[in-house]
Amino acid sequence: MDLEKHKKHAALTNPGFGVFGRHEWAILGTPCDNIKELAFKLTKALSPIWNVAYVDADHTSSDGGDAVPALAAGAHLTYTDKIGFHRFDRSEKLGTFQYRTLFNNTDLVLVNGNHFTAKSQVVVIDPKKEDSLKRKLDRLTNVVLILLTEGVTAIPVFLNEHLDKTTPRIPVTTYSFTDFQKIEAFFREKMEAAEPSLKGMVLAGGKSRRMRQDKSQLEYHGLPQRDYMFRQLTGVCKEVFISCRPDQTATLLLDYPLLVDSFLHLGPMGALLSAFRKEPDTAWLAVACDLPMLDESTLRFLVENRDPSAIATAFRSPKDEFPEPLAAIWEPKSYPVLLQFLAQGYSCPRKVLINSPARLLDAPDPDALRNVNTPEEVKEVLKLIEKQV
Repeated sequence: MDLEKHKKHAALTNPGFGVFGRHEWAILGTPCDNIKELAFKLTKALSPIWNVAYVDADHTSSDGGDAVPALAAGAHLTYTDKIGFHRFDRSEKLGTFQYRTLFNNTDLVLVNGNHFTAKSQVVVIDPKKEDSLKRKLDRLTNVVLILLTEGVTAIPVFLNEHLDKTTPRIPVTTYSFTDFQKIEAFFREKMEAAEPSLKGMVLAGGKSRRMRQDKSQLEYHGLPQRDYMFRQLTGVCKEVFISCRPDQTATLLLDYPLLVDSFLHLGPMGALLSAFRKEPDTAWLAVACDLPMLDESTLRFLVENRDPSAIATAFRSPKDEFPEPLAAIWEPKSYPVLLQFLAQGYSCPRKVLINSPARLLDAPDPDALRNVNTPEEVKEVLKLIEKQV
């Protein structure tokens, strides 16, 4: 009898991270001053749209003369409020898993490839660093751009031979190192193409305790609210799912694509985490079933004003000005943030939005965010809908 092969760890879908983040480019092959200058020019040009980070080594003397006093005295970590910015100094060595946490809110990471590796590479052909580049060929795993310095007219044979070994051969763009306009346009195009795809989810897994009946089955528009919200999301998302508890699958399985909770007993937080666990590189437009006035036009306004650089794009509640987490687009970078809040004992998505860099919008129609949780509120909204009709 064949037994299923034992698996020590659960099979999870891994996010598309590199060393530091999802979208990172190491620039190498020219002196560090040239790399820094190019990185700073790109940062200035791209930072109005995306969160840009730069990774480099400190080229000053390492004799300890510039050591942070607290670290020299044996401290593990120091934090300095520099008024204009904030600085942490750590004594322990950092690795890929720590980098990814620290760079989570960054959209684009530019890396000095003379000192660090990254998922993609920009190679500068500079005779001054040719020997150094030959020693770093093992770092060239995904070359996407080649820049030729002044006087250089062709890619060296040794580099072409290395690129020919790449399977499949990666298309490589070649520009002059001084043609910044083309270089900037290249990175803009890459970042625009990297925007996470957007999928919709109707949260139908609530217990509806205050309503004393399943809120997703209430009818405001001639069909169950779950079905109504599914249709509204279909107008703005290519794929839409019903988020539900495991015990609901028997009744929903034949009717809808499902996102079944794998983080149990956590309410909407569990639904969001379960969606990201399934597809960590997808952005999720999450909508609750207790917003009967929410329609496609309001959702379209949300999508059109989406900010992928924020952890989420959400409406302000017209009732109390707090973020509305269940009529919101949650970006992939919110996944580790949600987990961090859960690790600190918080399971409230609204608290995550209040304490994180989210984009908040005012809904075109404040009534679209009217929340219904009790039988009395159902009657009020039904009257309002009847008036509108």
